[in-house]
Amino acid sequence: MENHRFSQSRRTFIRAAATAAAATPFLIRCSSGGKAPGSKLNHACIGVGGMGWQDLNKFREDPNVEIVAICDTDADNLRKASEALPGARTYSDWRELLEKEEDNIDSVNVTVPDHNHFIIAWNFIRKKKHVYCQKPMCHDVTEVRILTEASVKYGIITQLGTQVASRPGDRAAVKLIKDGAIGKIKHAYLCSNRPGAVENYRLPGPRPAQGEAAPGNLNWDLWLGTAPSRPWSPDIYHPTKWRAWLDFGTGWSGDIGCHIFDAVWKGLGLTSPVSVEAEVQESWKNSAARRADVWPQGDHITWMFPGNDMTDTKMLPLEWFDGEFYPPSEIMNLNSGKEYPAESAMLIGTEGALLIPHGGMPVLLPEDKFINYQIPQFEAGNHYHSFVVACLGGPKTESHFAQTGPMTEAILLGTVAIRVPGTRLDWDADKLKFTNFPEAEKFLRRDYRKGWKTKDF
Repeated sequence: MENHRFSQSRRTFIRAAATAAAATPFLIRCSSGGKAPGSKLNHACIGVGGMGWQDLNKFREDPNVEIVAICDTDADNLRKASEALPGARTYSDWRELLEKEEDNIDSVNVTVPDHNHFIIAWNFIRKKKHVYCQKPMCHDVTEVRILTEASVKYGIITQLGTQVASRPGDRAAVKLIKDGAIGKIKHAYLCSNRPGAVENYRLPGPRPAQGEAAPGNLNWDLWLGTAPSRPWSPDIYHPTKWRAWLDFGTGWSGDIGCHIFDAVWKGLGLTSPVSVEAEVQESWKNSAARRADVWPQGDHITWMFPGNDMTDTKMLPLEWFDGEFYPPSEIMNLNSGKEYPAESAMLIGTEGALLIPHGGMPVLLPEDKFINYQIPQFEAGNHYHSFVVACLGGPKTESHFAQTGPMTEAILLGTVAIRVPGTRLDWDADKLKFTNFPEAEKFLRRDYRKGWKTKDF
């Protein structure tokens, strides 16, 4: 596939649109001109197993939504969803759904393995359908850039599945950062050391030497989609362990990182990093078989972001830790002797520190210094309902692509760095290039397998 490059005018366009979307509390109307008052949003669910089942039920609970079509490559998942929604039309191939339901739907949620996020979301966006997409937005950096631009170009409503971004804790954290509660920010430490994650979600590899025929309920070719062909093997891909594999998932940082980054990204007003570097576990780095197939079971990524009026430095270091890598002990000990949250962000400022537990309320440290500081209070938001409201003409969503696209790009640059551990990658965001190590650019974009390529990408 040819390398995708932006003209200066297109880069300027999307930057201006993203800035306006982030800074201005305007109302976004439906691209079709909005629906009549009291009408429902006609919605389709792409992927209805696992997280897709949760998403289906969240949309199903909304009285302003009518789920008219559902799709899954697993007939068992589809059967279960069809029993819950007997009026919804069923499909195993999202392309057939789009062809037959284009005039019947307003919106869609994309809740499938990461490697097929872009191809599905992009095709629905081009048909001016509103898109709720699970995180990460895409598998590859270049896919994210194109999808972000498309969402702005076609004027549709979008929402990334960072549900915690709508909850009181993350919203309070954003305000505390913006209010300067801990002064100017000097360093940020993010981590996800969830107990059991390595055993249940991150496989050691390598790929089985031989596969076998997929079970009758699973359309394996459709499940593979854009990814390279390989035989099905039991209990290592579908339904949950696909995240461990380079071809399908984006590693732990690409997955949970979208949650942990969000409040930090918005609170600090971060832009594209200037460099990224990663270290990984030795057992992965020194094994060619594993390196070719699975993500490491632990990694430590360091980004350098341009400083701004929220930071105390010209360059802000932001570090990520997962698996066997943990934040420095002196950072974890700041939590007043309490157990450090396994998934959290810690910001170090000139006047104190801010701990943001994943899904919880933020904590100002040291606690005795901030004992009288009032933590901002917010009502709990419904990430799904706000998407529906925006599609029906209401306020913009909390995690629209113009805001979460650049954040996802930065996160996925970390996954590129993982592929070349120990190498600092200097990043030119405008040109989508590594100025000092062009060999890593092959990881910015995959070559889709035959039958899944499109003339535009």
